[in-house]
Amino acid sequence: MTPVEIIECPRDAIQGWPHPVSTEDKLAYYRSLLDVGFSTLDMGSFVSHKAVPQMADTRAVFNALADEGKLDGPTKPLVIVANERGAKDARAAHGVRVVGFPLSVSATFQMRNTGADSDAAWLRLSHIKELLESTGIELVVYLSMGFGNPYGDDWSESLLIDWIGELERRIAPDVIALSDTVGNATPELLTSSFRQAIEVSGSTALGAHLHAAPWDVHAKIQAVWDAGCRRFDSAMRGIGGCPMAQEELVGNVPTEALYSFLKEVTPIEFDQRAWNHAQSLAVDLFQDG
Repeated sequence: MTPVEIIECPRDAIQGWPHPVSTEDKLAYYRSLLDVGFSTLDMGSFVSHKAVPQMADTRAVFNALADEGKLDGPTKPLVIVANERGAKDARAAHGVRVVGFPLSVSATFQMRNTGADSDAAWLRLSHIKELLESTGIELVVYLSMGFGNPYGDDWSESLLIDWIGELERRIAPDVIALSDTVGNATPELLTSSFRQAIEVSGSTALGAHLHAAPWDVHAKIQAVWDAGCRRFDSAMRGIGGCPMAQEELVGNVPTEALYSFLKEVTPIEFDQRAWNHAQSLAVDLFQDG
């Protein structure tokens, strides 16, 4: 049976949070999350500090945790990059084991998110792949706006599947994470798309990066599980959403809900003391007001 992977995404939660999160608070939170037992921890990004000021201290965070030996465990630290410069920074950082790149099916979102048109984004991705070769760092491509977009750009299910096939052929990343960036995918569409994607993805693993309203969370998780996907992104308390996507952010799948679902269908267990501690810190960190 394919192992289940949970990718905890505090970076996605913090980057759009309206109140500054200090380096000290991030370090305390990340230490707790690294103890839980997640497969991967999405911890930061090497992108423009003007565009994403909450992630300006990513290098300092990695350096501090690496000095403490916290990045040597089984949980793989991940960072997001948007260009070759970011990939070089990630390659030079202590402890980075996974790099993620957002490639959008929507040309409008690609420009909003990374300042590049689609052709330039594909070229950047190719160069990033080359920069990471022989480093042991894994490459995850987030296929953003994978289930439609709010801009009126062309989208269809067959177009999504074509993009997945093209990614496998041209880049062959370690993982393609299909991203419901604005949370508009129905459970039926998710099941259908993931089933087709698994057929064309070849050696590339597939993941689900879902955003959902609270009343849609369980149905979306169930739909992706039923399709055969076993890699899920989530964030404590369902905080997050891309600040470049639209005015109203739709939160991430809450890790609490995902963990509850998975325990019912497959053997999975976290370190309970660490899990409880991380939940407590999340409540403190993401207080309203």
